Amino acid sequence: MADRLDELLARMHQLQDELLEELQRQQKRFSYRVLRRRVYFTRRGIAEQRQHLLSLGRYLARANPLHVLTAPLVWSCAVPAVLLDATASLYQWVCFPIYGIPRVRRLDYIVFDHQFLKYLNAVEKLNCLYCSYFNGLIAYVQEIGARTEQFWCPIKHAKRVKTLHSRYKLFFDYGDGERYRSELPKVRRDFGDVEE
Repeated sequence: MADRLDELLARMHQLQDELLEELQRQQKRFSYRVLRRRVYFTRRGIAEQRQHLLSLGRYLARANPLHVLTAPLVWSCAVPAVLLDATASLYQWVCFPIYGIPRVRRLDYIVFDHQFLKYLNAVEKLNCLYCSYFNGLIAYVQEIGARTEQFWCPIKHAKRVKTLHSRYKLFFDYGDGERYRSELPKVRRDFGDVEE
């Protein structure tokens, strides 16, 4: 059973890698390249993008009034998000060295690059900034939680889990107390695939 799960997880990671490779092929199609975390478009790429820019006035004129009215509720999540970011970052900076867990690189998860798109107006760029931060933060915190769980309680769930985090493949099968007790110290140190 564990071998089959390992095989499926390996295939899933392989497909994720293929997806990322395909996304990178789009750089050529849309005339850009990424150097040191910055996006550079060719002149042709910039010109093509500007053809699709919707002015701020037209954007606001077309906006659904309910979207405008609910925007403050969406943006109210920013305050707890910043607090979560600060708390999770402080936690891993203090505790991970004590446990021997490699720290999670925040820059690998929270990515800001939509501001380079010339077809987005100021409001769209601001909204993209918010979503990039919020979704990147959730992924960053999930990885911190995954590494913490690997150290303290690396046991798979009996019930179905909607998504699996990056460390789940190393966890012990639910109910396998023998392996848990005999191999827990090994699994707690098994971060060889993680770059710090």
